Amino acid sequence: MSTPDDEARRAGDCPAPPGAYRPVVNRDRCEGKKDCVDVCPYGVFEVRRIDDADFARLSFVGRLKSRVHGRLTAYTPAADQCRACGLCVTACPEDAIALVKTPAGDA
Repeated sequence: MSTPDDEARRAGDCPAPPGAYRPVVNRDRCEGKKDCVDVCPYGVFEVRRIDDADFARLSFVGRLKSRVHGRLTAYTPAADQCRACGLCVTACPEDAIALVKTPAGDA
């Protein structure tokens, strides 16, 4: 359900310049449901099959969960476009996304 704040963010009223923050996906929690893809106004996310190297780093429970959900997970190929609106954090039903401040000079 959208709130007035969500609507303002979708309209481009996001607090940070592109690249000041980046979304970090906890792959042990992510179930690849695409809510982040659907709500992100900047096209930061994609959901696809988890890379073998990322799959190998999952916990035992994370590997089981990944298999149950078709080995899908969110990736952030356009993380440098993130404006820290927080819609992805709010939309993720698994609480698998955090916004992390990018160190100065890395943006």
